[in-house]
Amino acid sequence: MKKILFVISLLLFSYHSFAADSYSIYLVRHAEKLAGSKNLGLTHCGKSRAKLLASLLSKAHIAEVYSTSYQRTMQTARPLANLTKVAVKNYSPNHLEQFALQLKQRKVNALVVGHSNTTPILVEILTKEKIPLLTEHDYQYLYQVQVINEQPILTVFQQPLKCIASQVAIN
Repeated sequence: MKKILFVISLLLFSYHSFAADSYSIYLVRHAEKLAGSKNLGLTHCGKSRAKLLASLLSKAHIAEVYSTSYQRTMQTARPLANLTKVAVKNYSPNHLEQFALQLKQRKVNALVVGHSNTTPILVEILTKEKIPLLTEHDYQYLYQVQVINEQPILTVFQQPLKCIASQVAIN
């Protein structure tokens, strides 16, 4: 009986240790933006994509949500932040090395919403893997950087939402 209790307690402590050294950072480019000036919000499809993202990550135990200060990134981040009751924190896309270090030090599940020219760079910094650049039409990618014992593992997902003209379809 003592051996069984010892094994069970060892497993529980091992699990806690493993869980404490494991977290995921989810990174996305902002959803579809309105055409025009530099700081416009999201299209109807973009708003649908932001809601889908919130639904996809609703069970991921997100503790922090980060966005640049642009309307389109804030509007992409807000549905998940509202769902999880977490404030959206702004970060500077001009200081990605520092921001990556901050994310690694925090060691919590987080969502980071960026831009086509910053999200792949931040993923590269976090994983040390070469990431293809995003085009102006790439809105569907969701990067998960899972860190286990300080070792990053990258998984790239494609969101199942396709926007055709003014219609929205989930595959």
